[in-house]
Amino acid sequence: MRRALALAAVLLLAGCSTGPSLENQNAVTEPPGDSHHLTIGSAGFTESDLLAQMYSLLLKQAGYKTSLLTVANRELYEPALESGQIDVVPEYAATFADWLNAKTNGADAPPVGSPDLDATMKALRRLATPRGLTVLAPGRAVDQNAFAVSASYAKQHDLKTLSDLGASGLKVRLAAGDECVQRPYCEPGLKKTYGIDITAVDPKGVGTTQAKRAVQSGQDQMVLTTTTDATLSEFGLVLLADDKHLQNADYVVPVVNRSRAGGEGVTKALGKLNDVLTTADLAAMNQQVDSWRRLAEDVARTYLKDKGLLD
Repeated sequence: MRRALALAAVLLLAGCSTGPSLENQNAVTEPPGDSHHLTIGSAGFTESDLLAQMYSLLLKQAGYKTSLLTVANRELYEPALESGQIDVVPEYAATFADWLNAKTNGADAPPVGSPDLDATMKALRRLATPRGLTVLAPGRAVDQNAFAVSASYAKQHDLKTLSDLGASGLKVRLAAGDECVQRPYCEPGLKKTYGIDITAVDPKGVGTTQAKRAVQSGQDQMVLTTTTDATLSEFGLVLLADDKHLQNADYVVPVVNRSRAGGEGVTKALGKLNDVLTTADLAAMNQQVDSWRRLAEDVARTYLKDKGLLD
């Protein structure tokens, strides 16, 4: 408990540091650094823990000493990343771009994250660079919002995509967070982009057990979840493909403190994941931790060894 309180205090102090001063925010003033003892941050949920463990293992193999630090609140870990108390974190391109945009330009600033990965990455790097952060290349793995229906419902109505559901004319009660009625990626987007007849939003949360059970029982017809949800099969649910790309490009991207971890060694070590890690891989690893109760470190090590990335 004392250690947790101490870490919280350190990170609260880090929150007072926001990277380069305002007058220097349009220029990168420090060369890329290559500290050989790096702190890897995790946001405290299963997938973030797995990614942090994989980053740590790959960096260790590349000759770095690493330690892991869990900080569940982005409002704390992002300033700590800027100040160099955390050196590397796994992030999600569109979400992090919009978060930095709001921090830089105000909560009412128009979003910069979009379904277009290239445009999203360009905006993200533009916002991250003045803060002393480097955003490494994204791989293939993406953790986006997604929509699932029961497998029996999909089979009965021949549904594979959200376009199929819209074309079917079926009335759909959607289990989701209560904010779904306003978010463009949720009810408004489903209606506008796909023509889906959403009759009501059942406020049971995003991907919660309660929401999935509502769809499993037929009380609701569809649930808002994520592309790496590891438990869909346990409820007899399947994802419908976002074939018109309604959702933002939330690809997994490592973000590093440039002055401590911006060198070629870190970039090369973490870049090895890009060729192998897929959305399906993340979902399978999430399942091993969440459903099979395996340790994230063990799952991460096994995956990297199976892919030939770890000795």
